[in-house]
Amino acid sequence: MKKLRANMDKWFDRLDERWRLLPIRKQHQYTLYFFVAYLILTAGVLFKVWYDAGKPDNNMVIGHIENPVLKKKERPAVLQDTLSTILKNRIYERK
Repeated sequence: MKKLRANMDKWFDRLDERWRLLPIRKQHQYTLYFFVAYLILTAGVLFKVWYDAGKPDNNMVIGHIENPVLKKKERPAVLQDTLSTILKNRIYERK
């Protein structure tokens, strides 16, 4: 775990060093691009929430949760463990 943390720290230090070596103008451009992408993503999510909330068929059906195991009418064939069957037959058979 310590080795993983040390490797991550080295990686972040290298990234930070590469960021600082970029010219200030490039740093501003990248920051602006990331902010615009974040703004577009936020606007998209807000629009989707507004659109879904404005639908007239916004009904929520509330009901009891049913156990799917109990819901089955037909029972599949009982699977048998052949190894235990063979061992039981050997133990209880007459010699």
